[in-house]
Amino acid sequence: MGVLIGCQNLAKSMSHKILFQDLNLAIEDGEKLGIIGPNGAGKSTFLKILKGLEVPDNGTIAARKGLRLAFITQEPQFSMQKTLDEVLTDAGEKEGLDHDTALIESHKLLSRLGFLDPMQTVGTLSGGWRKRLAIAEALVGNPDLVLFDEPTNHLDLRSVIWLEEFLKQASFAWVLVSHDRYFLDRTAERILEIHPAYPGRWHVEEGGYSDFIVKKEAYLYDLQVKEATLANKLRREEEWLVRQPKARGTKARYRVDEAMRMKGEMQDLKQRLNTTSANLDFQASGRKSKQLLQLKGVTKSYGDRVLFQDLDFVIAPRMTLGILGDNGTGKSTLLKIMGGIEPATDGTVQTIQNLEIVYFDQAKEQLQPDWTLKRALSEGHDAVVFRDRSIHVASWARRFQFKAEQLDTPVSFLSGGEKARVMISRLMQRKADVLLLDEPNNDLDIDTLEILEDSLEDFPGAIVLVSHDRYLLDRLCTHFLGLGTGGKITAFADYSQWERSLLDEGKAAKKDKATTGTKGKGAKAGKLSYNEQREYEKMEESIMHAEEALAVAQTEAEDPSIASQTQKLMAASAKLQKAQENMDRLYARWAELETKVKGG
Repeated sequence: MGVLIGCQNLAKSMSHKILFQDLNLAIEDGEKLGIIGPNGAGKSTFLKILKGLEVPDNGTIAARKGLRLAFITQEPQFSMQKTLDEVLTDAGEKEGLDHDTALIESHKLLSRLGFLDPMQTVGTLSGGWRKRLAIAEALVGNPDLVLFDEPTNHLDLRSVIWLEEFLKQASFAWVLVSHDRYFLDRTAERILEIHPAYPGRWHVEEGGYSDFIVKKEAYLYDLQVKEATLANKLRREEEWLVRQPKARGTKARYRVDEAMRMKGEMQDLKQRLNTTSANLDFQASGRKSKQLLQLKGVTKSYGDRVLFQDLDFVIAPRMTLGILGDNGTGKSTLLKIMGGIEPATDGTVQTIQNLEIVYFDQAKEQLQPDWTLKRALSEGHDAVVFRDRSIHVASWARRFQFKAEQLDTPVSFLSGGEKARVMISRLMQRKADVLLLDEPNNDLDIDTLEILEDSLEDFPGAIVLVSHDRYLLDRLCTHFLGLGTGGKITAFADYSQWERSLLDEGKAAKKDKATTGTKGKGAKAGKLSYNEQREYEKMEESIMHAEEALAVAQTEAEDPSIASQTQKLMAASAKLQKAQENMDRLYARWAELETKVKGG
């Protein structure tokens, strides 16, 4: 395996804050690297340095000659009026392809990534499908390395699962920044963390996210032991220094110097260990009722479109209900109906008397852009009341990782993660029986997410949760409701059961597509010869079988048991290459036949 890009002694600071220094990393062919770290640690900055969009303060970047590198940002930008075909054909021509070749590549990629209509306009795509389009656009140039910045942000779970499978089978190397712990565990084979806990503020380990966390916990434990040992030694040295007469101080100068050195090391250890994130804790009202909220026959529709219908459900204390479904199935709407923010089309929502509901708004619409941070945190007062205790607003701000000098900053200047922390701070000041949380994890780093989970796990009231974070759902939820198309609602025992249902649904849809494609293409393919028409009719089915063969070959080639058996490894690699070539040949042939059908 060759090195695609190498970093040597990289250093970067921002506004006098060191992001990382002495960073040494080699990214090789077949790389699957996940990058984690707190918000503002420098993860996205590191990606931009790799792409050449930012310059490091020190150090060098050396890329392999002719390296083809693509960068997919958090929010890909497209012209909303263009068709998918136009987007990818334009991208192909920018890479030096002639128009016809770019068109064939466009059709191959759109089909490979699951797009059904090349003439669909970008403006009609959901966020998840736009992310797929951004990936297709990047792949037109046949990149060696692709950089992803938060690729799962704002995707529904179905799209995240698709992206996982796509990246696991990718022929290109990739590096991605993500806060999605399940996603990292299922895709990454190496983890880089940019974090103040490490010397140089970075550390890299082989293995997935779970492996990394085990090693990190051991590292932090060793740091704590080292801190305790050093504290004891320093205390003895300070006691000795206090006992010595001043006149003899020069005779033991080395002990004074050693004590000063230990003080410096102690301060460094304290800073590295003091990296806990926001301190989050919700107040419960203490209500003892066995039933808080009941939905009876609840239906919601907009015109002829039914989101869900005839929903009967009871919300009780110590229950955490996870609401699952694709984007647009009505998850946020259901939360608003429970909170009395939006009416149901039919049915009733019954609550106990004086029920206290706290609602976390995904769009953070409750924050006004012209408010100052102080106004948002404390309604402009000098103190907030939390658990019947008055806390100065500066202290309250520090609890959520804000500095006192930021209190006059307008809300419009805050990042997504900072706005999320402000929203949580406002909710924590209210006593609640029920927490309705719509994507509370959006824009939060992993450290803050873990503290949020701890707090919610200890909440004695009821929680209704909409989230794309599977780790959060799996850890907290006691019940699950899945919202499907046509108003269908299904109860699930756990998240894994819902994911399996999605995969089964996808396999069934693929078979239906192959069947209907075979039946419907004869009339469309009038410009083909008899043999070509028969080939065209069977093409989707052939591609489906080829995809399955490619997946099997990929699994065999990545089997760790043959890693040291040269002959078996070479045979598996040859099989994988042959499967990939067959797949590429089928896509190229399909695009060629479609061009004929359309009169090209």
